[in-house]
Amino acid sequence: MLTPSQKQLVSQAALQFDALNEDRFCQLCQNPELIQSANDHELICFLEIANALYRGGEPLISDADYDFAYLAELKNRHPEHPLLQTVEPEPAFAGKTVDLPVTMLSTDKAYSLDDVQRWAGRIEKAAAELDKIFAELLFKVTPKLDGYAAYDDGQMLYTRGDGRKGQDISRVFERGLQVANQGKRGLGPGEIVVSRSYFDEKLADVFDNARNFQASVIKEKQLDAHAEQAIRDHAAVFYPFTLLPHWSGTWQTLISDFENIIKHIWHALDFDVDGVILEIVDEELKSFMGATRHHHRWQLAYKENLQTAEVQVLSVTPQTSRSGRITPVAELEPVRLSGALLSRATAHHYKMVLDKGIGPGALIQLARSGEVIPKIEQVLRPATPQVPEQCPSCGHSLIWDNDYLLCPNNLNCPAQISNSMEHFFRVLKNNDGFGAASIKKLYEFGIRRVDAIYALSAEQFESMGFGPKQSQNLLEQLHRSRSETVEDWRFLAAFGVFRMGLGNCERLLAHYRLEDIFKLNEADIIVIEGFAEKTAAVITEGFANIKPLFDQLMTLGFNIQTSQRDLTDSSHPLAGKALVFTGTLHSGSRDELSKQAKTKGAKVGNSVSAKTDYLVAGDNVGANKLTAARDKGVVIINEQEFLQLLNGVEK
Repeated sequence: MLTPSQKQLVSQAALQFDALNEDRFCQLCQNPELIQSANDHELICFLEIANALYRGGEPLISDADYDFAYLAELKNRHPEHPLLQTVEPEPAFAGKTVDLPVTMLSTDKAYSLDDVQRWAGRIEKAAAELDKIFAELLFKVTPKLDGYAAYDDGQMLYTRGDGRKGQDISRVFERGLQVANQGKRGLGPGEIVVSRSYFDEKLADVFDNARNFQASVIKEKQLDAHAEQAIRDHAAVFYPFTLLPHWSGTWQTLISDFENIIKHIWHALDFDVDGVILEIVDEELKSFMGATRHHHRWQLAYKENLQTAEVQVLSVTPQTSRSGRITPVAELEPVRLSGALLSRATAHHYKMVLDKGIGPGALIQLARSGEVIPKIEQVLRPATPQVPEQCPSCGHSLIWDNDYLLCPNNLNCPAQISNSMEHFFRVLKNNDGFGAASIKKLYEFGIRRVDAIYALSAEQFESMGFGPKQSQNLLEQLHRSRSETVEDWRFLAAFGVFRMGLGNCERLLAHYRLEDIFKLNEADIIVIEGFAEKTAAVITEGFANIKPLFDQLMTLGFNIQTSQRDLTDSSHPLAGKALVFTGTLHSGSRDELSKQAKTKGAKVGNSVSAKTDYLVAGDNVGANKLTAARDKGVVIINEQEFLQLLNGVEK
């Protein structure tokens, strides 16, 4: 059972044992393999509570088990679930909630050299778009501290919170906490950490673990005498990332001596470190690559994953996803790896199944690879694969789409319909009760669309097998989902249009009103930063497909909060203009100038198209990019001319 302090953390995080009780939660903590038996609501509830306990210094499971056993299960079931796309919140302490000076995101993770090389490939592609020479770019490697994330602006110390809003914990400096290496205040993001050797020698008998100690430093209660002494001894410090020891060099130098460089940086500090951070140094490139709602694309956390196991494949089960893709899941002889009992592994797609010979009797090498279900490293003894001809959900004949088998029966396939309906309620995030089990039952009684669910009465829910109290609760939750405020980008993301996750929806609706998206063509979308030509084509087709359902749901009166900013001056020279920045700029970073242009009503994109009005060219612009702009009839202006337009001076 949970201790009183652990229960307090759950309460502070505004969480409840609703989908699962406390006994069930503790059972899942002690037996990671049982998480596969949990339903979706239990799994989400478990992850949220486990995260709150871990970040509050009272963990019941390890960080590795959280990633490898529990979060992996969610990614296996719902790879686009919002919990996987947003920053995991820090616990709330006493103190006002305030906007962070900068967004503090999580870091994407890699567990193999292949993952690191794929990340570098994305950087190389982005560099080429900016006419930068990849071989000359500098990379930096720093230790990944395992402490308590915070941000110091010199006046206030903030918790990371949800990445956008945190809390004032400046009291830790008032208690005597120092900046590491005798550093000054105001150095931005960092972590509150304690010396590993000091903790082992003087604190291990008092605190369960270093995270438990870190949380005690932050909490509003009076400090433990041992914690006060650790602060006086400067064993506990705030360590800004800018002061961390680091290695820097070109990609070729890094990759040619990767193991030694990583080992050296990993062990450079007497603090808990659970990996290394790799990042590109070039500010323009960082701005260009941007971020998802969860992590910066120009940064990567590398964590070693050395444990593997040889295991036999029993069978390969096809599963139909929301998009209609058929995912092959290898059912395995149960094997314990990195602390969890595993019995399944993804084979990604059926082209892989055919190429590698993944079938009953195959012997594979299995590895746990981060926030995904176990990964097949290699096939040691191939077997004859079994490739389905019909969709396991609806029986429709399957077709090949590149490497994937696809069920084209999207309008009548139970798995696709059920998964889409469940996705809608899950992404709205303002309702309870419409998980996989409830949606399955509704489907069995002929419910095929989300709008049909909203039309149900309590009596109809009861007639389908829901209890009287549950039926009334479901009705109340439907009302809640319409009455509670929901952001327009979240509402749009709930429809599950391919390539329109939370981040892309937020980017799009910063420029266009929700009701206008169905009028957009590909060129309108391409000019927005983060959208490519192929993506735009898929998106416009997806919007056309959801429009009937969208129109029907809009009649129900959802309380939608718009992202669109009203232009203060529609006559401004930049209002409605599409801009692309290129080259080296001197009056601010590309991101800063983009934001200034957007406040005047401009749309800022990554690549030049026929819809681009101005190409703002800084220094060192490649001739090919200028020629392409001229060929498309785009007006090329320099940085000074842009600043004049920004200040309202017509060109």
